[in-house]
Amino acid sequence: MMKVCNDMIDDASWSAATASLESAAEIVVTCHVGPDGDALGSMLGFAHAAISAGKRIWAAFGPPTNLPPNYRFLPLHLLVEPDRVPERPELVISFDAGSLDRLGSLAGQAAHAKELVVVDHHISNSGFGHHNLIDPTAAASAQIAYELLGRLGWTIDEVVATCLLTGLVTDTGRFQYSNTAPAVLEVAARLIEAGARPEVVGQHMYEEAPFGYLGVEAAVLGRAVLEPERKWVWSVLRNEDLKASGIGLEDADMLIDDLRIAREAEVATLVKEHHDGVVKVSMRSRGQVDVGAIATALGGGGHHNAAGFTFIGGAEAAIAAVRERLG
Repeated sequence: MMKVCNDMIDDASWSAATASLESAAEIVVTCHVGPDGDALGSMLGFAHAAISAGKRIWAAFGPPTNLPPNYRFLPLHLLVEPDRVPERPELVISFDAGSLDRLGSLAGQAAHAKELVVVDHHISNSGFGHHNLIDPTAAASAQIAYELLGRLGWTIDEVVATCLLTGLVTDTGRFQYSNTAPAVLEVAARLIEAGARPEVVGQHMYEEAPFGYLGVEAAVLGRAVLEPERKWVWSVLRNEDLKASGIGLEDADMLIDDLRIAREAEVATLVKEHHDGVVKVSMRSRGQVDVGAIATALGGGGHHNAAGFTFIGGAEAAIAAVRERLG
């Protein structure tokens, strides 16, 4: 078996986790709320492989459970509503969640499970499971999931391969981020050999959006602000932008990538109005600034170059909080 993770995960942890998964008859598979391509792809890929291995599976994530149509090429039929998940499961495996609270409404099931396996690559994750497969050097949780399935000897078919490739593609920015190590490309090659089609992943994740997205994009980019002294560009997505264009917040995930292309900016920040003064903040860095540290300080998390947090107090206050930490 090709080793795709560094020695951040010791052999004892791998052995304990695989032994628990092999012996469990029923498994709850989950990920962080508001899943991205890595969380969703890792979760669904593992769930499909587990079903093929004869396990009974509940695959779910905490509300809100609406997903953008872009993910329709993944096996979404495996998902169940979170209220159908057993209250005290035999085993829970969590993907891409840096802490227990990131599981939302399913945190209780994870805490009360007989065994909890945590698969993650966030450096802020101190390990909240009975078995922790955490490797901050991995480009994506999907990379760790790939090795886990290999150690289990479970089948990686076209469906599993497509799910895991989605995780790699999205968390490496289409293999453009600095986390694109040789091992990542080796895993991608193995997944393509197993039947994953990169053109399908790319088209769904990066080359389609509802027509209304164009109007929202125009509004958000039109109010973008560059603060050259901080090498920082930021903008705000207002609720009225979404209403005027007839799309939902889940359709606006690509906006941060539109904003971050400004050559003069080292950091990009997009504040998305949510409800009652609550905003969601996405941050991206070209490498000099650790936006993961900023997000963590403000109650969120993420990685050096991509992170986010939820903020109570409105868009202007959120921007002020980021500005203060940028100096």
